[in-house]
Amino acid sequence: MSTVPESSHPGRWWEPLDDGRVRCCLCPRDCKLSEGQRGFCFVRRNEGGKLVLTTYGRSSGFCIDPIEKKPLNHFLPGTSILSFGTAGCNLGCRFCQNWDISKSREMDRLMDRATPEAIARAARQHGCRSVAFTYNDPVIFAEYALDIAAACRDLGIHPVAVTAGYISDAARPEFYAGMDAANVDLKAFTEDFYRRIAFGALQPVLDTLLYLKHETNVWFEITTLLIPEANDSDAELHAECEWIAEHLGPDVPLHFTAFHPDFKMTDRPHTPASTLRRARRIALEKGLHHVYTGNVHDAEGGSTWCPGCGALLIERDWYELGRWNLDGNACARCGQAIAGHFEAKPGTWGARRQPVRLSASA
Repeated sequence: MSTVPESSHPGRWWEPLDDGRVRCCLCPRDCKLSEGQRGFCFVRRNEGGKLVLTTYGRSSGFCIDPIEKKPLNHFLPGTSILSFGTAGCNLGCRFCQNWDISKSREMDRLMDRATPEAIARAARQHGCRSVAFTYNDPVIFAEYALDIAAACRDLGIHPVAVTAGYISDAARPEFYAGMDAANVDLKAFTEDFYRRIAFGALQPVLDTLLYLKHETNVWFEITTLLIPEANDSDAELHAECEWIAEHLGPDVPLHFTAFHPDFKMTDRPHTPASTLRRARRIALEKGLHHVYTGNVHDAEGGSTWCPGCGALLIERDWYELGRWNLDGNACARCGQAIAGHFEAKPGTWGARRQPVRLSASA
């Protein structure tokens, strides 16, 4: 494999220190870096006394997905989304399902190169309504993500962040000002889990969720991957759902998804479907209106139901949409308003997954 030189792009959200190091202010880690040293994320580096992003303009690959795969069930259902990621991550989750990308230390993996404008044009060319920053966390390549987001908006394409929400107070406003929608991965609801298993902290993620709800117009949904005997107890599920209901309200969609053994947690079994259904039942009992199950075949848990009359609004079988009983943003039967961004008819992309190659000249 041929070597592709790193692309050093000026970083934002940093400050010089008196001892010659630089302090990265992008995420709660506050990495203090000597000359040539990289942060925990691996992609931000002190270069000549300045912070640079080493993965600007480079990707681990592009693919067109159904937007429900992000997962976003209340943002233009049935439409396609151009998805891509880079390398590295600012968390250290032992269970990472995309560890070959997020934990990559091999820059040769990043062989697809594209300018922000090329990505926006490719999305329009392929009929995608949105572009997703996903596979690894877009917070760590925020400069690239925001430039792409601006190019997308110029063409009427929606920027979407699929993120763990692990971002600093200083960077949060600018980052989310560039996004139209987000799925935030709430990995658990205890500081102990975040410290031991994700190598981070819970509170900054809660701060992100509060910020999104109360300070922005970004449409957002939440995902919790349930890991057997790690974050799936009734007590923890009750606490998470109560917090969401109290602080974010009942209309924020919540997705419970199934874990499969991977990376450094191969000693745990797959999450039983019964665990996801139990979690969904708890969330509904706490008053949440839209609760979903994922990574399992569960038509009831995958579909959207009216919180007013109980009618089926959007039928889903995996990523395939069936019956559609919305009238604008309301239940066609009882008129109950349904939170989200819906169109008169659903998209028709279905469950297809289509790899796409881009280049800087695309």
